Amino acid sequence: MASADDDIAVTPVDRAIERLRAIYRGWTRDTSVAQMRSDWDQAFAGCSVPVSCQPISASGVDGERLVPSDAPRDKAILYFHGGGFRIGSVASHRDLAARIADASGCRVLSINYRLAPEHRFPAALDDALTAYRYLREQGLRPADIAFAGDSAGGNLVLSVMLAARDRGLPLPAAGALMSPWTDLAATGASYESRAEVDPIHQRAMILALARNYLGKDGDARDPLASPLYADLADLPPLLVQVGDRETVRDDSTELAARAKAAGVDLALEVWDGMIHVFQMFPEIPQSREAIASLAAFLRNHLHIGHERAPE
Repeated sequence: MASADDDIAVTPVDRAIERLRAIYRGWTRDTSVAQMRSDWDQAFAGCSVPVSCQPISASGVDGERLVPSDAPRDKAILYFHGGGFRIGSVASHRDLAARIADASGCRVLSINYRLAPEHRFPAALDDALTAYRYLREQGLRPADIAFAGDSAGGNLVLSVMLAARDRGLPLPAAGALMSPWTDLAATGASYESRAEVDPIHQRAMILALARNYLGKDGDARDPLASPLYADLADLPPLLVQVGDRETVRDDSTELAARAKAAGVDLALEVWDGMIHVFQMFPEIPQSREAIASLAAFLRNHLHIGHERAPE
């Protein structure tokens, strides 16, 4: 039996890591993509905050509107979930999106963009652009819309902005990115320097997900697939949060350096001891702190006047 001292030594981050490893241990070479997606959704199902969850079709893209009490009707956060463009959904990220809605006091539209390998790049980007257009067609001004996303969803935050900019479309007010996956070529030094302390994401896995998304002939340095390689000029203000234990840490730090060099107003938060998208785990105290910071950033740029105390 474990002693009381052993139990005390187990941190909330350790428990989160075990939750993730329990999922991955159940997968083999024979596990179908459909089963992986189902397992991921079930592992993170539920909603821990009091928001209204309403299914919605955003011009044919299935999604969910999460509405906290007293949220303004003329403001919205468009949320893109993570999962390496292979797994993840509105269901798996409902709690994270809901906690962002609750903390910011703003409506969130979370979408189920198409996933690979059935739908490769740029299907996810096209769906995300469709959802952005839907919000504008509902009467929301771009200045009253912000983007948020984690991991692959953080990639979409940037790629939708870049695609909109290059097409001459108006850009949203701001973007909040959690552990964004910005470099599908996986060139960052952190893939080696953080390999021993990252419990899940190793470079071989990241490259396999990139091939799954791009196809065998896809270009991992296409700026709309890997925003790290894009001209980042003229993007709206960005907040980037990343854990220091992540192999994909440099996807954030390099993005920050390049964006700032291009004149983008970007704030980078590197969270000591944190894992990939640690914000998904409400049991981690730093998760709550990070979401409070993210919510304050979004409220500021959406000009949501009333202040809401963090949980």
